[in-house]
This record gives sequence, C-alpha cells and structure tokens, in this order.
Amino acid sequence: MRIDEPDLAAAIDAAAREDDFSGLVSVHRDGEPMLARPYGYAHRAHQVPVTSLTRFGIASGSKAFTALAAVRLVESGTLSLEAPVRRWLGDDLPLVDERVTLEELLTHTSGIGDYLDESGDGDVSDHVLTSPVHTLVTAEDFLPELDGHEQRETPGETFRYNNGGFMVAALVIERASGEPFQDVVAREVCGRAGLRETAYERSDRWPGDVALGYLEESGDWTNVLHLPVRGGGDGGAVTSAADLDRFWRAFADGRIVSLDFAAEMTRARHDVPDEGMRYGMGFWRHATGPQWIIEGYDAGVSFRSTFDPETRVTATVFGNTSEGACPVIGAVAAHLFPDVVEGV
Repeated sequence: MRIDEPDLAAAIDAAAREDDFSGLVSVHRDGEPMLARPYGYAHRAHQVPVTSLTRFGIASGSKAFTALAAVRLVESGTLSLEAPVRRWLGDDLPLVDERVTLEELLTHTSGIGDYLDESGDGDVSDHVLTSPVHTLVTAEDFLPELDGHEQRETPGETFRYNNGGFMVAALVIERASGEPFQDVVAREVCGRAGLRETAYERSDRWPGDVALGYLEESGDWTNVLHLPVRGGGDGGAVTSAADLDRFWRAFADGRIVSLDFAAEMTRARHDVPDEGMRYGMGFWRHATGPQWIIEGYDAGVSFRSTFDPETRVTATVFGNTSEGACPVIGAVAAHLFPDVVEGV
C-alpha cells in the first residue's frame, strides 16, 4: 500500500480547516511513524498546543479493551463466552434475561435495556447520568445506573449497539477476577501489549499530557461533569497515537489474546448499515475490506483508529471536541480506506 503523504496531509489540512478541528491525525506503518498532524489546543485556557505526544480520550474505542479483558479471562478458564452471566450477577440487575451470555454482551446482541441509549434524541452535552459523576469509579458503582431497564429483545437475536451491555460485562469481569475492572485491563491488555501511555485516568486528576474534552468549538466548557470520573466497561480510556499502533500490532500478532481468538473477535458477524460498517466482538470491521476499526463519540470526544492487518497501516484520528473529528475521519478514510463511512 502506497501512502501519498503530501496529498494525504493536504486533504487532512483542508478537512481540519472546515470545522476548525482540534486534535491529532497519525499514520503508522508497522511501527514506523509516517505522518503526524496536530491541530488546536489540548488546554485552551492555557493555550497548550496539541502535539504528536498528546494523549486523548477515546470514549467507546475502549470497548475493545473490555472485550479483550473478558476473552483473556476466558482463555484462563475464569469465564466462559457461552455461559449465562447470571452466575456472576446474582440477585443484581434482575431485569437482565437469565439466558444472556458474555458473548452476547460483547457482540451487542444481549437485548438488555441500555442505561445510555444512543438511539434517542438527546444532545451530546446533556447530563445523562443519574448518579453524581464523582461516585462512578468501579463497575460496581454503576449498578444504580444499570438497574431498572427492561429487557428489549430475546438474547442472541438482534444487533443493537448497547453501552449497558459492556458495563455489565465489566461488572462480570470485576466479580470473576476479584479485582477492579481497570486493573484487569491494565494487566491483561495494556501489559501484554506493552502499552505505556494507555490508562483509565481520573478526570479530576488529569495528567498534563491529556487533552481536555470540549463541548463547543470555542470557549472553555469541558466535559468533566458529563462523564464518569473514571472510565469503565463502555469507554473512557485515554491513550496516545504511538500506543494505539502498539496495540494494533500486538493484537494482530497474538500477544494479547491468541490468534484464534483475535480472528473470532474480528470476524464480521453483523452488517450495520447505519454505520456503514460491520461488527465483530468489541471491534468494528470495514464495510467490505479487511480493516479493523475502533471508534468513539461522546461529550468532548470524537475518535477513530483503523488498522489494516494486510499492510499493517494504522490510521488514527483523535478529536477533543464532540463533532470536530468527523470531516477529518472522512478525509483519512477516503485516502487510505476508501469505503469506510465518513464520520463516527
């Protein structure tokens, strides 16, 4: 695969100007940096510019970490993909169907009621959490958010993107391992992949290299009161461009989970026309090609990272506003992966 760097850079610059993009575009090939284009500020009030080393939130992009942590526990014999998760839920979340399995949670086919239903008409700047955000640290802390939502479909029958499913998966991981969910991801995913800059940082203690997430294209209104103080099963990790390239290569090489499980997790199980992609288990797939995709959209976050397992090219777009990355994602996709739908 040939990367025409000047043409790609020009297209990215044009798309970035279109919506006053703030963030970072990065392209690697098999560990070698090919292109890095930073834009805007990581911290507007102090005019701290984005650089190629800035870390960003990736919202739902970290659902892949949840799925991988779960599969690692499957590989160790601690969990089963096929067994009902009621064993680990006990009397909690009684509206979750007794038949729901871990695999169904991780493939968005559980049919459970979603505490954060993205099909609604709400605005990304809405305060959607009912609990004070500073109390949401562990998976157990989310029980009040997850409870009280009626089962919507028969388990295993319908694909419906479901944030709650991944939060329930995190709860299962936490109870089965006896450790905080984030610690399991740190050991079983980040540690095995050699990730040095990926973590579930607390938003009330942001390290200086993490970009703040902004709710508007200008001004200083951040997302700190809109998201849990610490990310969990359905999103919220922060990472860097270099770490994401390490992540993809480690995953493709069987260093996080076995190659057989990696193939199973990236197997396209469902066509999702609304997204212009297909879905596996924790990972999106290109509509027609071999590429693997993770993406996220949230208050103050717009993100996509695409990996081509044949060429070993990683293309990542981080945005620290809610919508700003969409035109840039489209420009990158048009040059490197032409059939990927524009936007997130």
